[in-house]
Order: sequence, then structure tokens, then C-alpha cells
Amino acid sequence: MPDPITLDIPHKLGRAAARERIAGGIGKLADTIPGGTVEEHHWEGDTLMFTVSAMGQRIASKLEVGEAKIHATIDLPPFLALFAEKIRAKLNREAPKLLE
Repeated sequence: MPDPITLDIPHKLGRAAARERIAGGIGKLADTIPGGTVEEHHWEGDTLMFTVSAMGQRIASKLEVGEAKIHATIDLPPFLALFAEKIRAKLNREAPKLLE
């Protein structure tokens, strides 16, 4: 299994406001993966667990919401791991927009 993509997204919103923005933009989460759609999602405390489907693959992901940053972990299946660097670059570019 390939290593997951991990990313820290700094913010100045505080935990509650960051969580609220993420909850209000769940549909946008899949936009970070080309052709992706959010299949399921649920909160475990301040961690959003969600699954994105893209190119016939399921991608298990989580966002851990902290007071000053969000830690994202995306577990790519082997097929999509070939595109890990492109996906990481898009996440770096697009993920902060989820908090706007």
C-alpha cells in the first residue's frame, strides 16, 4: 500500500469556525480529486472521515480540525498513487479555499 498523502492547512479561524466551514462545503471536498464525488462522510469528534470515489476507485480520507491547522490524510489506492504528486499539488492549491 502506498504512503498516504498528508497535508497541513494552516488557518486563523479557530476550531469551531473551521469545522463549520468544512461542514458547509462537504461537496467541495471531492473537487480536490479529479472526477471525484464524496460518497459518505461522518464526524468523529473534530475529525471528518469521508470517502471519495474517483475513476472507479474509493479513497478513504480524513480531516483533523485543530485550533490553528487542519491535518488532512488521503489514502490513495495503488492505481491512483501513480498520480500522487499531481493530487498533492492540487490539494496544496485548493484546500485552503475550503476555509474561505
